[in-house]
Amino acid sequence: MTVNGNYTKLLKHLLIIAFGLLMLYPVLWLISASFKPNQLIFSNTSLWPSTFTFDNYINGWKGLQGTTFGRFFLNSAQISVLSVLGNIITCSFAAYAFARLEFRFKKLWFSLMLVTIMLPYHVTLVPQYIIYNKFEWINTYLPLIVPKWLAHDSFFILLMVQFIRGIPKELDESATIDGCGQGQIYFRIMMPLLVPALITTAIFTFIWTWDDFFSQMIYLNNIKLFTVQLGIRSLFDPSGESDWGALLAMSVLSLVPIMTIFLSFQKYFLEGIATTGLK
Repeated sequence: MTVNGNYTKLLKHLLIIAFGLLMLYPVLWLISASFKPNQLIFSNTSLWPSTFTFDNYINGWKGLQGTTFGRFFLNSAQISVLSVLGNIITCSFAAYAFARLEFRFKKLWFSLMLVTIMLPYHVTLVPQYIIYNKFEWINTYLPLIVPKWLAHDSFFILLMVQFIRGIPKELDESATIDGCGQGQIYFRIMMPLLVPALITTAIFTFIWTWDDFFSQMIYLNNIKLFTVQLGIRSLFDPSGESDWGALLAMSVLSLVPIMTIFLSFQKYFLEGIATTGLK
């Protein structure tokens, strides 16, 4: 039984490794192709380039119309960081209110908040665009950032509500007896305990904002305001010959911030996901 059990365990590990390599193949191909000359990208399927070149990164970084990818990266970083801060602050406020405070129509508002999670983004796109156009926010970063500072992402509110519900109410009661108000309870007790959930929110927000293409394409038209995703899309020319090497090279660089953030905070990310549903 022990020998059979060891063989079974070994087979499972081999299958997991094989599946992992299969999932990683597109990323490995992307990195490999970014170092190949244009004429070899699609003709040579080997993961190890027969000819190495860094021209793709040099040409790609030059950007287009006098705007380099350095500017695009700074634009994406600005939007992502401000969005992260907005979601962390406002979503945690809303979650604390739903989880700990008592107010009129609380269950109704919470139900409406859950309904918004089920609405596809495209359903609200047209009315939002009309509103932002009346505010003269089109071709600015405001439509991408301001909603994050108004607890716009219900998913993160729900995530933090579940996390706060797992924190004993006795801590709140003890703090109240000691003379703490709701603000002090939040900042002195809840905020330190919410760190795993806050980091999870920050990672998800950063990744989703950094990778967002549709919203940025709708609201941004000035190339000076373009983000990395719009910059990469601009390198693709459907009516002519695209510089595939530069496009793939910039795609590789666009993955670096996401991988860095995830690997740096992986421990807290997993802890936040694992403990969110515990009571």
